[in-house]
Amino acid sequence: MGGPELVSWLVVGVCGGTGCYCLGRLRRLPPGGRQGRALEGAMGLAMALMAAGMAGGPAAPAGVLVAVSATTVLGAALPLGLRARHRAHHAVEGAGMLYMALAMGGAAGAHAAHGGPSGAAPAGVPVLSGALLVYCALYALRTAPRLVPAGTAQRGAGDVGLGAGEDEVAVACRLALTLGMVAMVLVM
Repeated sequence: MGGPELVSWLVVGVCGGTGCYCLGRLRRLPPGGRQGRALEGAMGLAMALMAAGMAGGPAAPAGVLVAVSATTVLGAALPLGLRARHRAHHAVEGAGMLYMALAMGGAAGAHAAHGGPSGAAPAGVPVLSGALLVYCALYALRTAPRLVPAGTAQRGAGDVGLGAGEDEVAVACRLALTLGMVAMVLVM
């Protein structure tokens, strides 16, 4: 096992663990704070299923991945307890997952119809994949410094740290899922 297969299995572990953790914390949150964590949990588990299929493991049906991705996009549109920027991030990542599920499903079907292996050629539109990579990379670069404690020398003078009501675990979950998305797009 090496290369993309190993990366895919690492994404399965990180995203699956993050999804389970987010869903496990739901009952300890007030009702207004559950939407974001539920979206992150569903996204993490869907990403783990998608990455398992990319690694050669049991693949989830494309319809399930499309349904979860579409639900994430629609769920992010509801203004229940999430700031607009947080909702926009979930909508972009959900749309990215929807794009990957459709691209991988189409590539697998096309290669299977020609008798070739499902991973023989990259899937997706390079411009969309590139845009998703740029968004996720910029989000990670913007978010990661927020996890550095306020008193350390690495923080810049303009950094504001965590927003009101945000905890480090929620920010770390979003960062882990974003980095998982980067890995999946690169392996796709």
